Amino acid sequence: MFIQLATILYLIVAVAMVALILMQRGAGAAAGSGFGAGASATVFGARGASNFLSKATKWLAIVFFALSLAMAMYATRSVRGPAAEDLGVMGRVPAAATPAEVPAAPAVGPAQAEVPAAPVEEEPSEDDTQDDTQD
Repeated sequence: MFIQLATILYLIVAVAMVALILMQRGAGAAAGSGFGAGASATVFGARGASNFLSKATKWLAIVFFALSLAMAMYATRSVRGPAAEDLGVMGRVPAAATPAEVPAAPAVGPAQAEVPAAPVEEEPSEDDTQDDTQD
């Protein structure tokens, strides 16, 4: 019962917080004029809506994070047994039979494990480099 009420309150707080954030006047301040930001001084007083909206956003954010933590703690404490008990349809599938003997990989001795070396390019001699510069 707690988790259902907390989830409903969580969604209401999230939607209200988004709405309050969108109503606030940003750095551009021109974007808010389409939503009636110019007339907000008459509704919220002489100081305008900035003080009310910022305080309301702050408290909604605090409630949002508190609900997040409470729901996370509730979810971790109410864990039922292992997950194998709740497999649904996959719980009816029989487990694969394990073979009696698993063949081992062949042992590789040091003589067989020899890795060929990469070819090394020879550096050009001094005679080759002098011929190119004299052209």
